[in-house]
Amino acid sequence: MKNIKIVAIAVTISLMAFNCIDDNDNQLPYTPDFSGTYTQADQMGRPAVNTVFVSSGSKDMFNTTIPSAQNAAFQSMFQSNLTALSPAYANPGDENALGLDAAAFTGVLATDVLNVSLDGTTTFYDGTNVLTGRNLSDDVITVELLLIFGGEDFTENPTLTDDHVDANDKPFLTSFPYLAAPWM
Repeated sequence: MKNIKIVAIAVTISLMAFNCIDDNDNQLPYTPDFSGTYTQADQMGRPAVNTVFVSSGSKDMFNTTIPSAQNAAFQSMFQSNLTALSPAYANPGDENALGLDAAAFTGVLATDVLNVSLDGTTTFYDGTNVLTGRNLSDDVITVELLLIFGGEDFTENPTLTDDHVDANDKPFLTSFPYLAAPWM
């Protein structure tokens, strides 16, 4: 709820800044209205995690569960779906390249948030840093496939560990908003 209010305030202030008639206009045209009830309808901290590991009948419940309660409510479902999906976790004690067995790995995934390093490298995975944020250029789906199917050293199930999308279709911008311009 707090994040929704912060975003709403930021959007409102941004819109108001563009609506000013001139630089001498110090009056804000309106103030934000936070009355009413707000409901979370969807979330996706890590791409594809919800899509792959949440059973179809539980999507709405997962999407409306606050992240701090997701692990307790969904980790066992994530683990069952992971072990059914990936031969890399077929045997007790099997781990991924992070050294996480199925229970530990799905414990990380079941809390569907995007972690962000405030004082270090921000990346989904760069060979050393793991889940410390996300750069636009990070190949998130391939990293997830490697962690799901690649086993201890990323060599298991090689046909399942790469989406073969190795670059964005257009270069990213070097200044804000950094995203590539859409195709026209």
